[in-house]
Amino acid sequence: MDKQIFLEGVDPLEFYGVNNSKIDLIKKLFPKIKITARGQALFIQGEPSEIKAFEKKFALLLEHFYQYNVLNDEIIQEIFNSGISSMEENGTGDKDLIVFGNNGKPVRARTPNQKRLHEVSSKSDLIFAIGPAGTGKTYTAIALAVKALKNKEIRKIILSRPAVEAGENLGFLPGDLKDKIDPYLQPLYDALQDMIPPKKLEEFMKDGTIQIAPLAFMRGRTLSNAYVILDEAQNTTVNQLKMFLTRMGLNAKFIITGDVTQIDLPRKSNSGLVQALKILKGIKSISTIFFDKKDIVRHRLVRDIVEAYDKHAEETEQADYDFKVKKNRGKKEELED
Repeated sequence: MDKQIFLEGVDPLEFYGVNNSKIDLIKKLFPKIKITARGQALFIQGEPSEIKAFEKKFALLLEHFYQYNVLNDEIIQEIFNSGISSMEENGTGDKDLIVFGNNGKPVRARTPNQKRLHEVSSKSDLIFAIGPAGTGKTYTAIALAVKALKNKEIRKIILSRPAVEAGENLGFLPGDLKDKIDPYLQPLYDALQDMIPPKKLEEFMKDGTIQIAPLAFMRGRTLSNAYVILDEAQNTTVNQLKMFLTRMGLNAKFIITGDVTQIDLPRKSNSGLVQALKILKGIKSISTIFFDKKDIVRHRLVRDIVEAYDKHAEETEQADYDFKVKKNRGKKEELED
Protein backbone atom coordinates (compact mmCIF):
# COMPACT_ATOMS: atom_id res chain seq x y z
CA MET A 1 0.00 0.00 0.00
CA ASP A 2 1.28 3.45 -0.98
CA LYS A 3 0.34 6.70 0.71
CA GLN A 4 1.40 10.34 0.63
CA ILE A 5 1.43 12.82 3.53
CA PHE A 6 1.73 16.52 2.71
CA LEU A 7 3.51 18.69 5.30
CA GLU A 8 1.50 21.89 5.05
CA GLY A 9 3.29 25.05 6.20
CA VAL A 10 6.42 23.17 7.29
CA ASP A 11 10.00 24.05 6.42
CA PRO A 12 11.37 20.66 5.24
CA LEU A 13 14.90 21.39 6.45
CA GLU A 14 13.61 22.22 9.93
CA PHE A 15 11.30 19.21 10.09
CA TYR A 16 13.51 16.58 8.42
CA GLY A 17 16.70 17.71 10.14
CA VAL A 18 20.19 18.27 8.73
CA ASN A 19 20.99 15.46 6.26
CA ASN A 20 17.51 14.01 7.01
CA SER A 21 18.62 13.03 10.52
CA LYS A 22 15.11 13.27 12.00
CA ILE A 23 13.53 11.29 9.17
CA ASP A 24 16.21 8.62 9.63
CA LEU A 25 15.23 8.35 13.30
CA ILE A 26 11.54 7.99 12.35
CA LYS A 27 12.50 5.23 9.88
CA LYS A 28 14.25 3.34 12.69
CA LEU A 29 11.15 3.62 14.89
CA PHE A 30 8.98 2.18 12.05
CA PRO A 31 11.33 -0.29 10.32
CA LYS A 32 8.53 -2.13 8.50
CA ILE A 33 7.57 0.98 6.50
CA LYS A 34 9.50 2.49 3.60
CA ILE A 35 9.60 6.29 4.02
CA THR A 36 10.76 8.71 1.32
CA ALA A 37 10.89 12.47 1.89
CA ARG A 38 10.64 14.79 -1.11
CA GLY A 39 10.14 18.48 -0.42
CA GLN A 40 6.96 18.94 1.57
CA ALA A 41 5.65 15.48 0.69
CA LEU A 42 6.28 12.25 2.56
CA PHE A 43 5.78 9.00 0.63
CA ILE A 44 5.18 5.83 2.65
CA GLN A 45 4.87 2.18 1.61
CA GLY A 46 3.92 -0.85 3.67
CA GLU A 47 1.14 -3.00 5.06
CA PRO A 48 -2.20 -1.17 5.66
CA SER A 49 -2.13 -1.87 9.43
CA GLU A 50 1.43 -0.57 9.74
CA ILE A 51 0.65 2.55 7.70
CA LYS A 52 -2.44 3.23 9.82
CA ALA A 53 -0.39 3.04 13.03
CA PHE A 54 2.30 5.24 11.52
CA GLU A 55 -0.20 7.88 10.36
CA LYS A 56 -1.67 8.10 13.86
CA LYS A 57 1.75 8.70 15.47
CA PHE A 58 2.89 11.02 12.70
CA ALA A 59 -0.25 13.15 13.06
CA LEU A 60 0.64 13.64 16.74
CA LEU A 61 4.16 14.61 15.70
CA LEU A 62 2.87 17.20 13.23
CA GLU A 63 0.41 18.58 15.79
CA HIS A 64 3.24 18.92 18.30
CA PHE A 65 5.37 20.77 15.75
CA TYR A 66 2.55 23.18 14.87
CA GLN A 67 1.82 23.83 18.55
CA TYR A 68 5.34 24.11 19.98
CA ASN A 69 7.45 25.04 16.91
CA VAL A 70 10.21 22.61 17.88
CA LEU A 71 11.13 19.03 17.02
CA ASN A 72 14.17 17.11 18.21
CA ASP A 73 15.19 13.48 18.59
CA GLU A 74 13.96 13.25 22.18
CA ILE A 75 10.51 14.59 21.30
CA ILE A 76 10.22 12.23 18.31
CA GLN A 77 10.98 9.21 20.50
CA GLU A 78 8.60 10.34 23.26
CA ILE A 79 5.69 10.85 20.85
CA PHE A 80 6.25 7.64 18.88
CA ASN A 81 6.64 5.63 22.09
CA SER A 82 3.97 7.14 24.35
CA GLY A 83 1.95 9.60 22.25
CA ILE A 84 2.88 12.61 24.39
CA SER A 85 6.02 14.68 24.98
CA SER A 86 7.48 16.08 28.18
CA MET A 87 6.82 19.60 26.81
CA GLU A 88 3.08 18.91 26.79
CA GLU A 89 3.18 17.48 30.31
CA ASN A 90 5.16 20.43 31.68
CA GLY A 91 3.11 23.08 29.88
CA THR A 92 -0.30 22.11 31.22
CA GLY A 93 0.38 23.37 34.75
CA ASP A 94 1.90 26.73 33.83
CA LYS A 95 -0.94 29.26 34.12
CA ASP A 96 1.26 32.15 32.91
CA LEU A 97 2.26 30.32 29.73
CA ILE A 98 0.58 31.86 26.68
CA VAL A 99 2.12 30.13 23.68
CA PHE A 100 5.29 28.42 22.52
CA GLY A 101 7.36 30.55 20.15
CA ASN A 102 10.00 29.48 17.66
CA ASN A 103 12.33 26.67 18.72
CA GLY A 104 9.90 25.85 21.53
CA LYS A 105 10.63 29.03 23.45
CA PRO A 106 7.77 29.61 25.92
CA VAL A 107 6.10 33.03 25.80
CA ARG A 108 4.75 33.82 29.25
CA ALA A 109 2.93 36.67 30.93
CA ARG A 110 5.83 37.89 33.07
CA THR A 111 4.65 41.03 34.88
CA PRO A 112 1.54 41.71 37.01
CA ASN A 113 -0.32 43.58 34.27
CA GLN A 114 0.76 41.18 31.53
CA LYS A 115 -0.81 38.46 33.69
CA ARG A 116 -3.97 40.57 34.09
CA LEU A 117 -4.16 40.97 30.30
CA HIS A 118 -3.78 37.21 29.93
CA GLU A 119 -6.56 36.58 32.46
CA VAL A 120 -9.15 39.05 31.13
CA SER A 121 -8.56 38.05 27.50
CA SER A 122 -10.88 35.07 27.96
CA LYS A 123 -13.63 37.20 29.55
CA SER A 124 -13.66 40.50 27.66
CA ASP A 125 -14.27 41.02 23.95
CA LEU A 126 -12.71 44.49 23.99
CA ILE A 127 -9.60 45.35 26.00
CA PHE A 128 -7.64 48.58 26.30
CA ALA A 129 -3.99 48.05 27.30
CA ILE A 130 -2.49 51.42 28.22
CA GLY A 131 1.04 52.15 29.38
CA PRO A 132 4.57 53.32 28.62
CA ALA A 133 7.02 51.88 26.12
CA GLY A 134 8.64 48.56 26.92
CA THR A 135 5.87 47.08 29.08
CA GLY A 136 5.07 44.27 26.65
CA LYS A 137 1.54 45.42 25.80
CA THR A 138 1.73 44.65 22.09
CA TYR A 139 3.91 41.54 22.43
CA THR A 140 1.55 39.97 24.97
CA ALA A 141 -1.50 40.88 22.87
CA ILE A 142 0.00 39.25 19.77
CA ALA A 143 0.92 36.14 21.79
CA LEU A 144 -2.73 35.87 22.89
CA ALA A 145 -3.85 36.19 19.27
CA VAL A 146 -1.42 33.48 18.10
CA LYS A 147 -2.64 31.21 20.89
CA ALA A 148 -6.28 31.72 19.83
CA LEU A 149 -5.36 30.94 16.21
CA LYS A 150 -3.49 27.76 17.18
CA ASN A 151 -6.43 26.65 19.32
CA LYS A 152 -8.77 27.35 16.38
CA GLU A 153 -10.84 29.77 18.45
CA ILE A 154 -10.66 32.28 15.58
CA ARG A 155 -9.88 32.07 11.87
CA LYS A 156 -7.59 35.04 11.41
CA ILE A 157 -5.43 37.63 13.11
CA ILE A 158 -5.64 41.26 12.06
CA LEU A 159 -2.97 43.69 13.24
CA SER A 160 -3.16 47.41 12.56
CA ARG A 161 -1.44 50.70 13.34
CA PRO A 162 -2.12 54.31 12.38
CA ALA A 163 0.56 55.50 9.93
CA VAL A 164 1.47 58.63 11.88
CA GLU A 165 4.99 60.01 11.70
CA ALA A 166 6.94 60.45 14.95
CA GLY A 167 8.99 63.36 13.67
CA GLU A 168 9.63 61.85 10.22
CA ASN A 169 7.79 62.41 6.96
CA LEU A 170 6.09 59.40 5.39
CA GLY A 171 6.11 60.94 1.93
CA PHE A 172 9.89 61.14 1.75
CA LEU A 173 10.43 57.41 2.35
CA PRO A 174 11.47 55.52 -0.83
CA GLY A 175 9.33 52.97 -2.67
CA ASP A 176 5.63 52.37 -3.28
CA LEU A 177 2.83 52.58 -0.69
CA LYS A 178 3.70 49.18 0.87
CA ASP A 179 7.38 50.13 1.15
CA LYS A 180 6.45 53.41 2.83
CA ILE A 181 4.06 51.81 5.32
CA ASP A 182 6.00 48.65 6.26
CA PRO A 183 8.47 50.46 8.58
CA TYR A 184 5.51 51.58 10.73
CA LEU A 185 4.27 47.99 10.94
CA GLN A 186 7.68 46.39 11.58
CA PRO A 187 7.19 45.94 15.36
CA LEU A 188 4.17 43.77 14.58
CA TYR A 189 6.18 41.66 12.12
CA ASP A 190 8.95 41.29 14.74
CA ALA A 191 6.58 39.84 17.34
CA LEU A 192 5.03 37.39 14.86
CA GLN A 193 8.47 36.22 13.71
CA ASP A 194 9.24 35.30 17.33
CA MET A 195 6.17 33.08 17.61
CA ILE A 196 5.50 31.49 14.21
CA PRO A 197 8.04 29.61 12.05
CA PRO A 198 9.03 31.56 8.91
CA LYS A 199 7.47 29.09 6.46
CA LYS A 200 4.17 28.98 8.32
CA LEU A 201 4.10 32.76 8.79
CA GLU A 202 4.69 33.29 5.07
CA GLU A 203 1.81 30.94 4.31
CA PHE A 204 -0.49 32.72 6.78
CA MET A 205 0.38 36.10 5.25
CA LYS A 206 -0.31 34.88 1.72
CA ASP A 207 -3.69 33.29 2.40
CA GLY A 208 -4.91 36.14 4.65
CA THR A 209 -4.95 34.17 7.89
CA ILE A 210 -2.71 36.91 9.29
CA GLN A 211 -3.24 40.44 7.99
CA ILE A 212 -1.15 43.49 8.85
CA ALA A 213 -2.42 46.79 7.55
CA PRO A 214 -2.60 50.51 8.35
CA LEU A 215 -5.70 51.70 10.18
CA ALA A 216 -7.04 53.45 7.07
CA PHE A 217 -7.46 50.03 5.39
CA MET A 218 -10.03 48.98 8.03
CA ARG A 219 -12.78 51.30 6.79
CA GLY A 220 -15.86 49.50 5.45
CA ARG A 221 -14.88 46.07 6.80
CA THR A 222 -16.66 43.83 9.28
CA LEU A 223 -14.09 41.90 11.29
CA SER A 224 -15.60 38.56 12.35
CA ASN A 225 -14.02 35.35 13.68
CA ALA A 226 -10.84 37.30 14.26
CA TYR A 227 -8.41 38.50 16.89
CA VAL A 228 -7.87 42.17 16.10
CA ILE A 229 -5.11 44.31 17.61
CA LEU A 230 -4.75 48.05 17.13
CA ASP A 231 -1.32 49.24 18.21
CA GLU A 232 -0.21 52.82 18.97
CA ALA A 233 -3.87 53.83 19.31
CA GLN A 234 -2.92 57.13 20.97
CA ASN A 235 -2.17 58.34 17.43
CA THR A 236 -5.70 57.78 16.16
CA THR A 237 -8.11 60.65 15.77
CA VAL A 238 -11.54 60.53 17.41
CA ASN A 239 -13.24 59.53 14.14
CA GLN A 240 -10.59 56.93 13.28
CA LEU A 241 -10.92 55.06 16.57
CA LYS A 242 -14.71 55.20 16.45
CA MET A 243 -14.53 53.76 12.93
CA PHE A 244 -12.20 50.98 14.10
CA LEU A 245 -14.27 50.01 17.14
CA THR A 246 -17.43 49.73 15.04
CA ARG A 247 -15.74 47.16 12.75
CA MET A 248 -16.28 44.46 15.41
CA GLY A 249 -18.18 41.47 14.06
CA LEU A 250 -19.30 38.12 15.46
CA ASN A 251 -16.77 36.05 17.44
CA ALA A 252 -14.22 38.86 17.42
CA LYS A 253 -11.82 40.01 20.12
CA PHE A 254 -10.28 43.48 20.02
CA ILE A 255 -7.20 44.63 21.94
CA ILE A 256 -6.27 48.33 21.67
CA THR A 257 -2.82 49.30 22.93
CA GLY A 258 -1.37 52.75 23.39
CA ASP A 259 0.71 55.18 25.41
CA VAL A 260 -1.12 58.44 26.09
CA THR A 261 2.20 60.14 26.92
CA GLN A 262 3.51 59.64 23.35
CA ILE A 263 0.90 61.27 21.12
CA ASP A 264 2.34 62.25 17.73
CA LEU A 265 -0.83 63.78 16.27
CA PRO A 266 -0.85 67.40 15.07
CA ARG A 267 -1.60 69.82 17.91
CA LYS A 268 -5.12 70.60 16.71
CA SER A 269 -6.14 66.91 16.67
CA ASN A 270 -7.50 65.17 19.75
CA SER A 271 -6.41 61.60 20.51
CA GLY A 272 -9.21 59.11 19.88
CA LEU A 273 -7.77 56.84 22.55
CA VAL A 274 -7.98 59.48 25.29
CA GLN A 275 -11.61 60.21 24.42
CA ALA A 276 -12.57 56.52 24.08
CA LEU A 277 -11.24 55.73 27.55
CA LYS A 278 -13.62 58.35 28.97
CA ILE A 279 -16.67 57.54 26.85
CA LEU A 280 -16.52 53.73 27.13
CA LYS A 281 -15.70 53.58 30.84
CA GLY A 282 -18.09 51.30 32.72
CA ILE A 283 -19.40 49.28 29.76
CA LYS A 284 -19.56 45.57 30.49
CA SER A 285 -17.27 43.26 28.48
CA ILE A 286 -14.81 46.13 28.07
CA SER A 287 -11.70 45.92 30.24
CA THR A 288 -8.96 48.49 30.70
CA ILE A 289 -5.51 47.59 32.01
CA PHE A 290 -3.05 50.33 32.89
CA PHE A 291 0.55 49.17 32.59
CA ASP A 292 3.19 51.08 34.55
CA LYS A 293 6.95 51.32 35.06
CA LYS A 294 6.97 48.03 37.01
CA ASP A 295 5.94 46.21 33.82
CA ILE A 296 8.88 47.41 31.71
CA VAL A 297 10.73 44.36 30.42
CA ARG A 298 13.23 46.00 28.05
CA HIS A 299 16.72 47.15 29.02
CA ARG A 300 16.86 48.36 32.64
CA LEU A 301 17.66 51.87 31.37
CA VAL A 302 14.20 52.12 29.76
CA ARG A 303 12.58 52.30 33.20
CA ASP A 304 15.05 55.00 34.27
CA ILE A 305 14.34 56.96 31.08
CA VAL A 306 10.56 56.76 31.60
CA GLU A 307 10.94 57.87 35.22
CA ALA A 308 13.18 60.79 34.20
CA TYR A 309 10.67 62.00 31.62
CA ASP A 310 7.79 61.64 34.10
CA LYS A 311 9.72 63.67 36.67
CA HIS A 312 10.50 66.34 34.11
CA ALA A 313 6.82 66.53 33.08
CA GLU A 314 5.76 66.94 36.72
CA GLU A 315 8.35 69.66 37.32
CA THR A 316 7.35 71.50 34.14
CA GLU A 317 3.67 71.28 35.04
CA GLN A 318 4.39 72.64 38.52
CA ALA A 319 6.51 75.47 37.10
CA ASP A 320 3.72 76.43 34.68
CA TYR A 321 1.20 76.37 37.53
CA ASP A 322 3.42 78.55 39.73
CA PHE A 323 3.90 81.01 36.87
CA LYS A 324 0.14 81.30 36.28
CA VAL A 325 -0.52 81.80 40.01
CA LYS A 326 2.14 84.52 40.17
CA LYS A 327 0.80 86.18 37.03
CA ASN A 328 -2.79 86.18 38.34
CA ARG A 329 -1.65 87.53 41.70
CA GLY A 330 0.09 90.40 39.92
CA LYS A 331 -3.06 91.25 37.99
CA LYS A 332 -5.10 91.18 41.17
CA GLU A 333 -2.66 93.56 42.89
CA GLU A 334 -2.86 95.96 39.92
CA LEU A 335 -6.67 96.01 40.12
CA GLU A 336 -6.59 96.64 43.85
CA ASP A 337 -4.22 99.59 43.39
